[in-house]
Amino acid sequence: MNEKYEVVVVGGGAAGLSGALTLSRARRSVLVIDAGSPRNAPADGVHVYLGHEGTPPARLLATGRAEVAGYGGEIVTGEVVRAERLAGGDFRVVLGDGSAVRADRLLVTTGLVDELPDVPGLAERWGRDVLHCPYCHGWEVRDQAIGVLATGPLGVHQALMWRQWSDDVTLFAHTAPKFTDDEYEQLAARDVTVVEGRVTGVRVSDDRLTGLELADGRVADCRAVAVTGRLTARAGIPAGLELEVAELERDGHVIGDYVPADPTGATSVPGVWVAGNVATPLEQVIGSAAAGVKAGAAINADLIAEDVRRAVAARRG
Repeated sequence: MNEKYEVVVVGGGAAGLSGALTLSRARRSVLVIDAGSPRNAPADGVHVYLGHEGTPPARLLATGRAEVAGYGGEIVTGEVVRAERLAGGDFRVVLGDGSAVRADRLLVTTGLVDELPDVPGLAERWGRDVLHCPYCHGWEVRDQAIGVLATGPLGVHQALMWRQWSDDVTLFAHTAPKFTDDEYEQLAARDVTVVEGRVTGVRVSDDRLTGLELADGRVADCRAVAVTGRLTARAGIPAGLELEVAELERDGHVIGDYVPADPTGATSVPGVWVAGNVATPLEQVIGSAAAGVKAGAAINADLIAEDVRRAVAARRG
């Protein structure tokens, strides 16, 4: 790593690499610092990404890294633990190994954490047959027995969504609030089975999910489970920036949090932009990539404005 970069990108997923690619092509000095733990790592493929349908996540990122490097961008594996503004207005970025670099601008693309329901065995199947997004995974489990694990007031909405991909959908009431009469009617109209009682575990055979275990001893058959976990932005990485965090609401219910930003990704902290799931938790990979491009272009425009101000001041001097 060099001592100073025009832009340091924290996070090397689709948003971070797209931002870095945009900036590298704009002839900016860019460093991407990536911890190497993308949210979609367990998934078999990236979906609804035109031109990349079904591409394994690791392959997509490897291709993106090569493209960034091809334009002079630098990429290192590491974890950013702290960032602070220096007296001159730029930033000091500190990595977990104690090394540090300086940057004129920061692009934070640290993503989010999926906080899954506390059911034994569920996390181990995450991204394989324990799923969250029908647009990302619905086609792959179409026409199979799909269970929807309700942990909040959006369980009915989720079950009705997944019904588009299969006519064998079961809604497990689990820890959700009691459903209303209208909700029961909607579920019945769409032939969604409702199973009352708390889910206590998953059944797996030959490395395939086969059902959910209930507290009363029953085992309900299903081949995939849809869950709605809390979507928690990695807003505290790096520490020291004090990025604003707001609650994420859906249909009047809080389902997570995010870092507010303007349409280009600029945050309330001058010189800091965000892109991807840290700012838009419900966004898919293609949207995160687009947000990275937009943020990269905005950062370059901001640097151009600063370059012009300095040039004018020098000319007058």
